[in-house]
Amino acid sequence: MPFIRTDAGIVTQINTSTVPEGGQQPLIELLREAAEFASTIPGWRSASLHRSLDGTRVVNYAQSDSLDAALQVIERLRAAGFLDRNAEYGQAHPGLYDVVFTLER
Repeated sequence: MPFIRTDAGIVTQINTSTVPEGGQQPLIELLREAAEFASTIPGWRSASLHRSLDGTRVVNYAQSDSLDAALQVIERLRAAGFLDRNAEYGQAHPGLYDVVFTLER
C-alpha cells in the first residue's frame, strides 16, 4: 500500500508512459510482472498501477525506503530486462520524487 506522507524519507518513482491505441493492457501486465519481481528486492515498498480513462497513458507509482533502495530496484529491473521490455510498449517518462505536501479530508 502506498505511504504518502511528508518527511517520511520514502522515495517515490512516478513513471508516466504514453502508449499507442490498445497498448494499455500489455504494458500493465508487464508492469505488474516487474512489480512482483521488484517486491523481493530489499528496500522495495509498494507499487500502484493506474490507467488513463482515454486509453493513452499508464502511470506506475512505486515506492522504496530510500534513494539507495530505489536505485537498486531500478538497476535490478534493468538487469532483468524489464526496462527494455517496457520501452516496447510505449514512451516512458520516469522520475524520482519526495512528498512535499499532502491534504486529506
